[in-house]
Formats: sequence, C-alpha cells, structure tokens
Amino acid sequence: MASGPRRPGFHLAVLVAGFIFGGFLNALVKAMLPDSVAKQVFTFTASASAGPFSLDLLVVSLTLGPFAVNVSPLAILGVIIAYWIARSLF
Repeated sequence: MASGPRRPGFHLAVLVAGFIFGGFLNALVKAMLPDSVAKQVFTFTASASAGPFSLDLLVVSLTLGPFAVNVSPLAILGVIIAYWIARSLF
C-alpha cells in the first residue's frame, strides 16, 4: 500500500482544494474587475455535467445528481497553487 504524500487521496484532496480556491479567485475577479476583455478571459468557464443517476432497489430508491464541474483558468491556477503549497509542506 502506498504511503506518504503520493497516495491517491492526497492528490484528490489537493485537486478539490485547488478547485475550491480557484472558484474563490474566479468570484473575486468577477466582483473586482470592470467589464473588459481581461475579465472575460479570466472568468471564462467550461462546464461539464452528468446526471441525474437513479438507483431503484425496490426497498430503497436513490437519485444522485445532476453533477457538474465548472473549470476556468483561475480554477486551474488554484489547482497549481494548491499543489505547489502541498508539495512544499510534504
């Protein structure tokens, strides 16, 4: 079993933290920059979604979704910063 900071859970946590940080950066830039080309470039968002997913087991019925991921240049920057910080800590 893998140990240390290279295990998959570590990478998943860094990815999630980076996307959350990037989302905050995206919201901050949307609020602070005036309408311009720079604002359009930095806040451009590509979205992917899936769902809803349903599971019916006669006794229990479960529906999950829809699940969506929004990726922007600032979200990618957030992932890079989170990875850089995590790499320096571990």
